[in-house]
Amino acid sequence: MEDTDLKMLELRVDELIQRLTAIKNENRSLRESQSTLIAERARLIEKTELARSRVEAMITRLKAMEQES
Repeated sequence: MEDTDLKMLELRVDELIQRLTAIKNENRSLRESQSTLIAERARLIEKTELARSRVEAMITRLKAMEQES
């Protein structure tokens, strides 16, 4: 293999290593974002269920008051 071919190969390997590093960093960032979004979704679901429960309780009380009248 000629010296220029070897240098070209080294440059290509270095470029691939840089790309791999960038992709790994992006992947880590995306996983962190996904984790944050999953946690936020869980909190929102919990809030929604709490609100639903409160509304159902209010409806039940209103129906009970209506029947008492």
